[in-house]
Amino acid sequence: MSRDTLAAAARRDAGSIVEIARCLIAIPSAYPPGDTNAIAKAVAAMMETVPGVEVERHRSAPHLLNVVIRVRGRAPGRRVVFNGHLDTFPRDPAAHWTADPAGELRDGRLYGLGVSDMKGGVAASLFALRLLAAQRDGFDGEVVGTFAGDEESMGLLGTQFLLDTVPHARGDAMISADAGSLRVLRFGEKGMLWLRLAARRRSTHAAHVHRGDSAIDRLLGALRQITALRDYPVPTPPDIDDAIAAAAPVSEPLSGAGESDVLRRVTVTIGTISGGRLSNLIADAAEATIDIRLPVGITAAAIEAEVRRIVAADPDLTLDVLRRYEPSWTPPDHELVRVLRRTCRAVLGNCSPPPGRSPDGCGQNGA
Repeated sequence: MSRDTLAAAARRDAGSIVEIARCLIAIPSAYPPGDTNAIAKAVAAMMETVPGVEVERHRSAPHLLNVVIRVRGRAPGRRVVFNGHLDTFPRDPAAHWTADPAGELRDGRLYGLGVSDMKGGVAASLFALRLLAAQRDGFDGEVVGTFAGDEESMGLLGTQFLLDTVPHARGDAMISADAGSLRVLRFGEKGMLWLRLAARRRSTHAAHVHRGDSAIDRLLGALRQITALRDYPVPTPPDIDDAIAAAAPVSEPLSGAGESDVLRRVTVTIGTISGGRLSNLIADAAEATIDIRLPVGITAAAIEAEVRRIVAADPDLTLDVLRRYEPSWTPPDHELVRVLRRTCRAVLGNCSPPPGRSPDGCGQNGA
């Protein structure tokens, strides 16, 4: 297969990426409820009439339909997987929008709910699959697209379900066109712990505080210790550290000052907190949910052990681990990263060294 032939075909039909994206954006798939039935059916319909494309539908729940698209080359070989999610964050109130959230093309830019996270990326992946299907007699191996739901909820019924049940959803390399910038290649993703911490104590009237013991106070005391894990020492591997530092002049203006530091550190976010029944009663129950992101260089088990040590010191605290993901990354000098960088430079003229990324409320999509 000639790279020049493929590139020329991509340039001729590049405008169709926008049309595919507009179609996807117009189909609601916000979480909650994260219903992907309509959008998955639209993806399947777009591709099942393309010669050389195999389309599979995989249902993991009544509201969750996932799609796998397969393009086989002329002979067996390595498999590249394009992975993407079909659900989006919920829509803000209409008053917060200056463009149509169902999709609006303005001054050469496409706006809409999920355009960057990640219906635009799904559109680009579908476009690439269609082009590669037309050139399938020119390469060995295969290209597979896995398009899933249950991502914004950090659930297990989307990509993880496909990895567990569809053999060809696993490959030798994976590319995800999730939220980011054309100027930065992302080679990794931080790990994650989602926790629920609860406290139970003795209630009494606020006029008689000596007779009670506040669950809120107990909870806050533990949370102060858990948030101190932001200073947990991280032995960042040298190649990862060098890549983050080299990318900082490009990535920080795009993602905000301090991003390079965040990529190397444990972050702790108290997402929700609740407790008590009345303002004039000592709280007998309190609860918080916690999001901890784990950089390359440490394990989920190490941080979980620290949290459990804190909780074990107070018998009135209980801990539930809701989600647990290890950090994942591709070495910065891996063949896939080198190929992507060369392609970036050929198309854009410039591409920065690739840093890792912190998940965006989404789960395991860094490439």
